[in-house]
Parts: sequence; C-alpha cells; structure tokens
Amino acid sequence: MVDVFSGRPLLTRDGHAVDPEEVLQNKIVGLYFSAGWCSPCRDFTPVLCDFYSELLEGARPPAPFEIVFVSSDRSPEEMAEYMRDMHGDWLALPFHDPYKHDLKKKYNITAIPKLVIVKQTGEVITDKGRKQIKERGLSCFRNWLEGADVFQNFSN
Repeated sequence: MVDVFSGRPLLTRDGHAVDPEEVLQNKIVGLYFSAGWCSPCRDFTPVLCDFYSELLEGARPPAPFEIVFVSSDRSPEEMAEYMRDMHGDWLALPFHDPYKHDLKKKYNITAIPKLVIVKQTGEVITDKGRKQIKERGLSCFRNWLEGADVFQNFSN
C-alpha cells in the first residue's frame, strides 16, 4: 500500500500531513470512496466509525488496519466538514490531489459509498467492504487478515 501512495502525503482528520510509508506500513487498508452530500455515505460512515474504533481502540494490540478517505465532495470545505463532523480518526487523500481519479479508475469505482479493502501491494482483498461490515461486523476483519499477508497476533 505504501507503493500506491508513495510520495503523496495523506491528511489526518485535523488536516496534518503524514507520510504514508509510516502510517500504512504492514496494515490492511480500506479505501473509502465517499462524500458528505451522499445520503448512503452518511448512513454508512457512522457504522464504519464504530468498526474502525473497535478494531483500533477495542483490541490489544490494535488491529493492523487503516482507512484512507478518497473524497467525492464538491469542495475542500465540504470535505473538511464531512471529515470533522462524521469521520473516524482516519486518513484522507488531499482534496486537490488528482490521484483520486486514478484510484477511482484503478479500483473501478462507479458509485459511492464504496469501501475497497487492499493489501500492502494495493491488490484487492475485497471490494465489498461495506457489505461485509454491515453483514458480519468485526468478524470480517479476520478474513481480510487471512488474505492480506499481514502477520500479527490479532484477536477480537
């Protein structure tokens, strides 16, 4: 996953730039294609927040998982408001980074919300992350781990 975002800073929820090589190393990554104006996105985002919090705060050690938000908002202000009001403490590709179009094409994003779960290489584990979280909750993470080549003792 480091390769996918190499040389592209990611943003924290409060707008600080971070190095993807540091924050995504040895993690399964959920690419969350979403927007604040999208009603189904606003319905799913709190579910994703709970899932993320339980994996990272409720597990010891924290699960090797990170989310990168790829915005389809209409402006940087809309993106910032959506992140501030609804998102968990995850990362985002900057609004003006044209790479979001490449990501949408690479992962065949035709509608939002879409949660694509990928390995370190950027290879897709599942493009049905949203459906799996809604149907199976935390238990789907174990399946992602098995397909991810990420080795860590994780239990929930």
